[in-house]
Amino acid sequence: MKELFGMLPSGEQAYLYTITNGRITAVISDFGATIVKLFVPDRNGNLADVVLGFDDPNEYKKSGTFFGAAVGRNCGRVDKARYTMNGNEYAMTPNDNVVNNLHSGPDYYKDRLWSVESHTESSIRLKLLSPHGDQGFPGNAEIHITYSIQNPGTLSICYDAISDRDTVFNFTNHSYFNLCGHDKPEKAMSQVLSMPARVFTVENAESVPTGEMRSVEGTPMDFRIPKPIGRDINADYEPMKPQGGYDHNFEVFTDPCAILSDPESGRTMAVSTDLPGIQFYAGNYLEGDMGKGGVSYCHRGGICLETQYYPDAINRPEWAQPFFKAGQHYHSETKYIFG
Repeated sequence: MKELFGMLPSGEQAYLYTITNGRITAVISDFGATIVKLFVPDRNGNLADVVLGFDDPNEYKKSGTFFGAAVGRNCGRVDKARYTMNGNEYAMTPNDNVVNNLHSGPDYYKDRLWSVESHTESSIRLKLLSPHGDQGFPGNAEIHITYSIQNPGTLSICYDAISDRDTVFNFTNHSYFNLCGHDKPEKAMSQVLSMPARVFTVENAESVPTGEMRSVEGTPMDFRIPKPIGRDINADYEPMKPQGGYDHNFEVFTDPCAILSDPESGRTMAVSTDLPGIQFYAGNYLEGDMGKGGVSYCHRGGICLETQYYPDAINRPEWAQPFFKAGQHYHSETKYIFG
């Protein structure tokens, strides 16, 4: 199903596209390749929309929350908004803590109208052309994102890209999840998280990784035994203070790399990826944004589990690298598996 979402300042129309397998249903917009709604059944079969979002495409453009957004060419933070590739230094636009770059902005992919290449009952494939020099990255890039609903209850996100020059490809999706339902933000911290990660990346006061990989053992960052997200979020632990809670990259150690669950509804969500890291963000910067249906998304009203190359990996050669050669096909898949 295709329906009008709203008119953009450019005069172009943004649309919503529904995909479903009869059990779970996702609503995707061509504006930002954004996940706008995601309906998942509870233990009794009752559906709820479990992602935060807006009712108008222009709210997505105005907001800095990145609700449901496709993020690229490089997600996460880049120290001093600069990186070196093939011996050449490239400058990006600083848009975070004065000197750093966040999510390749400020000309985000979330604020662009993507073209729809195909749309079936259970999948949609979107395309974006990113010109040479766009966001400070070399190469004319052709980027595709495919959302598909797979049986019995999986939302798959496939990223494919190719460039005519060596470049950076590091995509993620920035959906905020609340398995209680997006309209119950006050319950988001009661969700239970399990992550088998043994280490996380320590960040400086500007939320840029220092290069240290620290063990989770004996710290509030340890989710190897499932626990409510809110249990330790206010702990007196130095690595959490600059972010006001959880906003850290963890290693992907096993598959699935994370399992989120809601004891009240019985909904669960396992995250599976072929990427080396996952950013766990607990909505520390939400400040009552007025979302879908007039719901006020309070502080920590939803959480993100963003699969990725590590933040600032392009400046850390010891980590897995998001550099791809001219003509080299980039492909990655992340699955959100609901139960």
